[in-house]
Formats: sequence, C-alpha cells, structure tokens
Amino acid sequence: MMLLAIILTVCSCSEKKAGATKAPIRVKTQLVGPDFNDYAQDYVGIVEEREATAVSFTGMGVVRRVLVSEGQAVSRGQLLAEMDDTQARNLLSGAEATMAQASDALARYQMLHDNGSLPEVQWVEIQSKVAQARSQLEIARKNLADCRLTAPVAGIVGKKLVKAGETAMPSQAVVTLLDISSIKVKVAIPEADMEGISSNTSSTIKVEAVGKEARGGHIEKGIVADALTHTYDVRINLQNPDRKLLPGMVANVRFITSGSQTISAKSLPVTAVQKSADGKMFVWAVGRDGTAHRTNVSVGSTMGNHIAITDGLSVGQRVVTEGYQKLSEGTKVVY
Repeated sequence: MMLLAIILTVCSCSEKKAGATKAPIRVKTQLVGPDFNDYAQDYVGIVEEREATAVSFTGMGVVRRVLVSEGQAVSRGQLLAEMDDTQARNLLSGAEATMAQASDALARYQMLHDNGSLPEVQWVEIQSKVAQARSQLEIARKNLADCRLTAPVAGIVGKKLVKAGETAMPSQAVVTLLDISSIKVKVAIPEADMEGISSNTSSTIKVEAVGKEARGGHIEKGIVADALTHTYDVRINLQNPDRKLLPGMVANVRFITSGSQTISAKSLPVTAVQKSADGKMFVWAVGRDGTAHRTNVSVGSTMGNHIAITDGLSVGQRVVTEGYQKLSEGTKVVY
C-alpha cells in the first residue's frame, strides 16, 4: 500500500508539471523598416515649448486665490489669480472722495472766475488740485485692477509657483504660460557634424511617448559651443496642433544631409542584432503565434544606431529589440 501511494504521488506531480505553462516573457519589438538611409545622422533631442511667459503681479500683497492648475489651457485675458484687494479698495474710496471734493470746488469757483471775481492765480491753483485728484484716482483704480492677474497670452499653464495665502512680491512669477501650438526639438550636435546641417536640412522626428512621427521644419543653429562637450544646440521647429508633444519629452531625431543616399536595404536598431559563437549574425524574430525564433541575418553598413539588414528578414517582420537575453527557441513573448 505504501508503495502504491508513492507511485500515485509521483504520477500526480508529473502531471502537474506537464500541465503547467510558462508565462510569456515581456519584450520590446520593432518592425523591420523598408529603407536604410546611408550617411543619415541619428540623435536624441528634447522637446521645448515655442515660448514661455512668466506672469506676475506688479505690486506686493497676499494672494487670495489661484484659479488655474498646471497643464490647464487658458485663453488671453482669462483670470489666473487674485490678490487681497482690501487696501486697494480703501485707497480707491479715498481717491474718489478727494476727486469729488475737487470737482465740487471747481464748479463753485467756475462762476466766480467767469465773472472776473477770482484772481487768476487762485483759479490755476484750483485746476491743479483737480488734476492731482484725477491722477490719484487713476492710480488707485489701476492698483485695484492690478490685484487681478490675467493671462497676457493664450497657452498652457506650465508651473504654478505661488499658492493662496502666500505673499507675492513685485515681478515674482505666479504661473508660467507655455505656448505649445508649435514646439522646438533641441539637439546637441558635435562640432564635427555642424557643417552638414543647414537651416533647411531635412529631418524626421519620432516621439515614442505619444507615438508620433513627423518631418521637422526650419532649423535654428546655435553659434556658441558647450565648453565641456563641444556641442552646439540646434533647434528644429515642428507644428503641434493637437498639443500632444509636451516640453521635456524625449525625441529621436534623424538628419538626412545633402550627401545622404537611400539604398535598397532594410534596417533595424544595432542592439537588435547579435553575434553567435560561430561568428554568425542573428536576431530574435517573433512569429505570428507570438513565439520567438532565432533567425540568421546578413548585415550591411551602420549609421548612427541603425544597421542595414541585407538578407534573412522581410519588411514588416517583428524583431525583438529589448529583453532578448531571456529568450530561447520557441519562447512565448508579449510586447
């Protein structure tokens, strides 16, 4: 009986192991591209706003409330924040009273002046007091209006730098407004590559964070090099009507210089191609059933972080670019 129980236990364990399935391995993949641009240059860039505006109060005071949040779209003239206006209202009330008194005095002395009963010097003095009162009234009105902070331009709120209850100083930024209707992609270019880039150099920009790829526009070339890296900042203008591209996003930039040629070959990132012990080059191709298969390939020239695939793959095949260290023949993958 004991022997029979042991046999049944071993059989049960064997069945469980046979029935268990290994979980798929998560990898990153890329489709094999149709063309390879020889002499093209690949760089990494950072998305920047077209213009940033720091919005601030002109006077000092306690912020009563901030009406916008970071990332919010605002229109020109929209109310952004308010400052405690108690003192400004009191000053306005005093200025209005002074103006009313001066206007009343002017009306009473007007009759005497018209009859010739008022010395000219006194009449000029009365007019001066009215002008002073009017000036003080305008200043008081402006001070009250300045307690309301409005957007000078339309844009997206980038940062909110002052909170309700804090004291805002003159010219201290309360919020920053970013214009991202069009953006710029900043790329650091080595000094040796600057000669091949002009304001009209063709470029393609890919931002994986939002799955967007577009052709770059006009290029602005910096003329001052970084003292440490000896690179120059180049900015590529790009339209952003849907406002999906946000400042700080990483972009893959490819410049296609005047000497570039498109040759008949397929391309992949260099990291996707590996070398076996016998010296053969291979990749991990993903089949239609979601399994990885070791596939030998022939390669050509490299440019930047891409390499030409001259044989072994077809356009549209899916190849593993990251996570291949855990793969073996027939491994199930997800991507």
